[in-house]
Amino acid sequence: MPRTLSSQITMEKTPSYFVTKEAPRRIFNMSRDTKLIVVVRNPVTRAISDYTQTLSKKPDIPTFEGLSFQNRSLGLVDTSWNAIRIGMYVVHLQNWLQYFPLSQIHFVSGEKLITDPAGEMGKVQDFLGIKRVITDKHFYFNKTKGFPCLKKTESSTLPRCLGKSKGRTHVQIDPEVIEQLRDFYRPYNIKFYETVGQDFRWE
Repeated sequence: MPRTLSSQITMEKTPSYFVTKEAPRRIFNMSRDTKLIVVVRNPVTRAISDYTQTLSKKPDIPTFEGLSFQNRSLGLVDTSWNAIRIGMYVVHLQNWLQYFPLSQIHFVSGEKLITDPAGEMGKVQDFLGIKRVITDKHFYFNKTKGFPCLKKTESSTLPRCLGKSKGRTHVQIDPEVIEQLRDFYRPYNIKFYETVGQDFRWE
């Protein structure tokens, strides 16, 4: 990390930290005062998005259904597949709570980040203890991408949008497969809501 003055905040983004077993201990040893921000979204949608992204790079991978289940007729979900395992948020969170109190972890709703980016960013700024500088003036919705884009400053004409790998149309998945995965994630989601004190309404 770069040297930081007491009046500054240094931020770093690595999505895999949340699911990496060694990460909480290493970050705690570096700075136990670190504030953590985690973006979460409906785990079923997240898994489909993950698969869609992988499929664009490796078109010959097995089907989503084939990777999701050890035995679909018995409803046995394959939790060794990363796309499924990542969405078991409460499992990963337990690892972090061994080192950091919940008061140092802020959860951003991935869904609301799309529908109300300024509202979610307002909560992030409050959590960091900084003035609300980023407001709705800084966003516009890109209909092609299906995501909001960030205007660098209020007067800027060149917005910053998500890269080419984001906003792809998801692969069509059998509704029954989606329903089975919803059933699988439900107890994990409920425990997650209870642990963080926030209902993300993924049902």
